[in-house]
Amino acid sequence: MKINVIGLLTILFTWVTSHAQQLNIHGTVQNEEGTGLENALVRVLGSELYSETDPNGNFNILAREGDSVSVSHIGYLTETVRLKNQIIIGLKEKAFALDNIIVQADPFGHVAQSRIVYDDIKAMSQPRNVSDLFKDIPGFGVQKRGAYASEPVFRAFKYEQLNVQYDGGMKILNACPNRMDPITTHVIPEEIERIEIVKGPFTVRFGQNFGGIINMVSKNPDSRKQGISGNLETGYETNGNNFTGRGALLFKKEIYDLELNGSYRNYGDYTDGNGDEVPSSFRSTDYSMKLGINPNNRQRLRFTWRQSFGRDIKHAGLAMDSPYDNSYLLGLDYKIRELSGIFSSITFKGFYSYVDHLMSNENRPNFMMVDAESNVFVTTWGGKAELVLHPNDRSSLFVGLDANMIAREGDRIRKIKIMNGNMLPEPVVRVDKIWQDTQLNDIGIFAEGKLRVSDLSTLTAGIRSDFIHTDILDPAQDFLDLYGGVIDAQNEVNISGNISYLFSLDKTRFQVAFGHGLRTASIVERYINHFNINSDPYEYVGNPFLSPEANNQLEISVNQQFNKIDIGASLFYSFLSDYITAVVDESLPRKFMPMLEPKFAKRFINVEDAMQTGFEFYLNYHFTPELSFLSDLSYTYGQNRELDEPLPQILPLTAHLSLNYDKEKYWFNVKTRMVAEQDRIALSFRETVTPGYATLDLSAGFRPFDKFSVGGSVLNIFDTAFYEHLNFSYNNSDLSEGRIYEPGRNFTIYINYTF
Repeated sequence: MKINVIGLLTILFTWVTSHAQQLNIHGTVQNEEGTGLENALVRVLGSELYSETDPNGNFNILAREGDSVSVSHIGYLTETVRLKNQIIIGLKEKAFALDNIIVQADPFGHVAQSRIVYDDIKAMSQPRNVSDLFKDIPGFGVQKRGAYASEPVFRAFKYEQLNVQYDGGMKILNACPNRMDPITTHVIPEEIERIEIVKGPFTVRFGQNFGGIINMVSKNPDSRKQGISGNLETGYETNGNNFTGRGALLFKKEIYDLELNGSYRNYGDYTDGNGDEVPSSFRSTDYSMKLGINPNNRQRLRFTWRQSFGRDIKHAGLAMDSPYDNSYLLGLDYKIRELSGIFSSITFKGFYSYVDHLMSNENRPNFMMVDAESNVFVTTWGGKAELVLHPNDRSSLFVGLDANMIAREGDRIRKIKIMNGNMLPEPVVRVDKIWQDTQLNDIGIFAEGKLRVSDLSTLTAGIRSDFIHTDILDPAQDFLDLYGGVIDAQNEVNISGNISYLFSLDKTRFQVAFGHGLRTASIVERYINHFNINSDPYEYVGNPFLSPEANNQLEISVNQQFNKIDIGASLFYSFLSDYITAVVDESLPRKFMPMLEPKFAKRFINVEDAMQTGFEFYLNYHFTPELSFLSDLSYTYGQNRELDEPLPQILPLTAHLSLNYDKEKYWFNVKTRMVAEQDRIALSFRETVTPGYATLDLSAGFRPFDKFSVGGSVLNIFDTAFYEHLNFSYNNSDLSEGRIYEPGRNFTIYINYTF
C-alpha cells in the first residue's frame, strides 16, 4: 500500500508539473475613498497561498487569471473576487468584526497553520459531529469509541496534548474519564464556518500549547445583510436510518444582532462492510443563542449561550452506555479597537461551561451480576484579556493574561447482585471515587511580537509563563495510602516560547519555526484511581507528582504556486522530554475483579526520551477555475526511545485524492482515501497490526432554483470492511477482534434552503 500511494502521487506530480506556467498577478486593495489598505490579506481559495498588501495597498501573487480569492482586512467586509492582472479591489467598511482567534491583519500564515472552510450550503452529507470535519485534513485522524463520541488526533498528539477550543478560547471539557463527551460532541457541526489549526507550539497567545491549537470558529453575522435571514436544512442516511435537521435565524440591525441555531440528530445502529451491525445509535438536541451589540463603530459586545442534550447513546468502545449527556456554555466577548497612539485594540473574553454525563451498564450482559452507574461532572471557566500594540508600521505586539479553571467530580455506584457465583438476598452497594473531587487551575501571561523585517520576510516570536495549581479534595483511602497518606496541592511554573521566520517571494513561500511547548499533567494522569480508560484492559492509576512534558519542535514548510499548480510540504521533528505515558506497575494489584487478567494496574510516569517526526505534502492541479484535482500525503513516525517501542495510536501513511467540479448551480466530487497498514505498534498498550484499506466516495449537488440546494452522495461505494487504527473497542465488547468497524456502503441526501 505504501509503495502504491507514493508511486501514484509521483506519477501525478511529474505529469502536472510538466504543464506548469507561472503568472505573477499584481493588484491593489483600497477602501471606499480610494486609499490603499496595508496588511490586507489576499488568499487564493482552495489553497494555502496568500499575499499581504504593502503600505500602499499593492500586492503580488503567483496565481492564474480567473482564480477566486478572498480579500479581508480588519474593520472591512471580506470580498471574494476573480483575479485579473492590475485588478483594483475595493473593500467596504463594516461596523465592527469580533475577531475569533486572531486579528485578521495578523493572519495565521505567520505561524505553521491551516484553515479549513466548511460550506453547509453545498454539503452533500451530514457530519455526525464536528470531528467528521477533520478526517480529510492531512496529518489528522479521528479517534472514536462509538459513533457519538469522537475527537481529532494530530500526528502523535491527542487529548490534552491538543488545545481544542471554540470561538477563540471557550472550552467544554469531557466529564467522562473515557472521553465519551469531548467538546466536538457539544457543538453543532453546521454552525462551524471554519477550523483554524496551529501545527505545533508556534504561538503563545491562545493558552497552554503543546502539540497544536484547534479553533472551531462559528459563523460570523458581519458578512450577512441587515434584516432577517437564515436557513433550514435536513439530511438522511440509509445506513443506520439516520436523520438530521437544523435551523438558523439571524435578525441583524446596525446596532445589534441576534442569532438562533437549533439542531436535532437521530442516528441508528449502522452496518459495516461485513454486514455486521455496530451498536452506534444516539439522539442529540442542540441550540445556541448569540446576541451582539455595537455601541459604536469601535466597540463590540457579544453574549453566547448554548446547550447540548445527548440521549440513549450506545458506546461500542465501552462496557457502558450513556442514558444522557448534557452540557451548558455561557460566553462573553468585548473588544475596543482604534484606542490611541500605539495602542490598537483591547479584548476581553470570559466563559463558563458545565457537563453532566451519566454512564450505565443497564443494557449490557453483565447487568445481571452488577448494576453500575457513573454520574460524572466537569466545570470549566476562564477568560482572556489581550492588548494589541503597533509601535510602528512594521511591527505588532500582543500582550495578555488568560485563565482556565477545571473541576471534576463524580462517583461510580455499583450494586453487586451476584458474588462468588451466588445470588445475594440484597445487593451490596459499593461507591468508587472516580474523580476524587479534583481541580486544575492554569493562569498564564504572554507576549508575542511580529516584525516585518523586509517586504519579503516576517519574524514572529513569543514567550509565555503558566502558573499551575492542582489539588485533590476527596481522595479515596487506597489512593492516599499509595502516596504516603497525604497528597498536598501541587504548584508549577512553566515557561514556553516560540520563534518563526517567514520569507515570501512572488512564487514561493518558505517558513521555519521552532517552539518549546510545556503541558502540565492532566487530571486523569494525576488522579484517576483504578479505572479503565484506554484500549487495553488495564486499570489505570494517576500520579500527582508528574512533571510537565515538553515538546521541542522544529518545522520547515514550503509552498509554491504555478499557473495551474499548488504544491507544498511540511517537515517536522519533535524531541519530547518528560513524556507522560503509563506502564505496568507490579506493586499495584488489580482492584476490581482481581481474579481476571491482567493482574496488575498501570501507573502514569514521565519518560525522558521520546520523539516524533514526519511530513505532510499536498499537490493540487487546476484544469479550469471550476475543475480541480487535489491530493495530499501524510506520515508520522513516533518512538518511545526509553522504552524502545513506537508511540501508541499513530495514524499510518495516509493519502487523499479527489476530483472536484464546482459551478454556481451544480457541483460534484470523487474522492478516495488510501491508508497503509500500520505495523508500528506499541505492544505495551496491546496494539495490534491494522490492515491497510482504500475507500471511494462519490458526491454531487445542484441548486434547482435560487436559495435552494440539494446534495447527495454514495459513501464507501465498494462496501469495504475496514477499521481505523485509532479506533478501539473495550475488551468485553461483542465486536470481533475488539475493533470498531466503519460503516459500509451508505447513501445520503442533504437539502438546504436559505432565506
